[in-house]
Amino acid sequence: MSTKKDKFSTQDKNFMKLALNLANARRGLTGNNPSVGCVIVKNNRIISIGQTGYNGRPHAEHNAILNCSENLKDSKMYVTLEPCNHYGKTPPCTKNIIKNKIGEVYYSMDDIDLKVKGKSYSILRKNNIRVKKGLLKKDAENLYRSYSFNRKKKLPYVIGKIAVSKNKIIYSEISKRITDKTSDKLTHYLRLKSDGIMISGKTLNIDNPKLNCRLEGFKNTIIFHNSNDKSKIKLLKKRGTILIKQSTDKYKNLDLKKILKDLYKMEIRNLLVEGGDILTKNFLQKRLFNEFYMFRSSKNLSKNKKHVNFTSFSILNTKYNKHKINSKLATDKLTIYKN
Repeated sequence: MSTKKDKFSTQDKNFMKLALNLANARRGLTGNNPSVGCVIVKNNRIISIGQTGYNGRPHAEHNAILNCSENLKDSKMYVTLEPCNHYGKTPPCTKNIIKNKIGEVYYSMDDIDLKVKGKSYSILRKNNIRVKKGLLKKDAENLYRSYSFNRKKKLPYVIGKIAVSKNKIIYSEISKRITDKTSDKLTHYLRLKSDGIMISGKTLNIDNPKLNCRLEGFKNTIIFHNSNDKSKIKLLKKRGTILIKQSTDKYKNLDLKKILKDLYKMEIRNLLVEGGDILTKNFLQKRLFNEFYMFRSSKNLSKNKKHVNFTSFSILNTKYNKHKINSKLATDKLTIYKN
């Protein structure tokens, strides 16, 4: 069954939903390349699936074709993003599709990469392959929000995260634990999907956080600084730390936009910021967060000794769109803010 509005059948949509789920499962784990999902169907039966490989290669279409043990002639391919059509470190996916005589290709949206955008449609059509695009396009646009931002702005997609107690405290010397186990697991998931984690020097010295991901670890430590302390610099370099010196403004703050540009050049595409109140406020005021996760605990923290309040509620509520997430699995409340 299909409708006059989109001309895609319910079955088409279901196959593409599976492809989108495959892509989403590997989102944030494919390096510079977007995470793509691919489903191959013949006689209304799925005969193969594929995802973009870890670190970006091989591509999903290549993996789906390679995984298939059946004859691909006259099959249908459902892929979340326009197949690549140029030679890079791997041959074009369009060439592989043509070679295997796949009969129809459905994809959700054009690739934003100008080397690819819109060209695959013509290439495949010229080789007598039926092509339809736009299937579940809005879902794909949401999936590739960070990828599109990366390519347009040449900046990392930045997600902020902070945990706040019921009485608006983010740090207490007496009781450091704020959120419940469910929130902690989500934090580790956000870390898994990120290429790097940013904190301030103050947070590092006070909390000494592990900043590890229990699902997968990070490799390098990068410090942006404006120090002339040669002994500290020598010690940090000896420990394998990457040091990048930058100038500061009159308030002794580093230029966050320049830092983000430098991180993009270092192939950081998805960045998680877990700063304290000052770093978080600077990001919020400059509207550098694409998304911001606030975990609000149901408990109060002590104010009897040293503590830090969260002071950016008004910025969040005036400059960002908020979406409350309800869950019966946790005692914390999660609100996601989007720029």
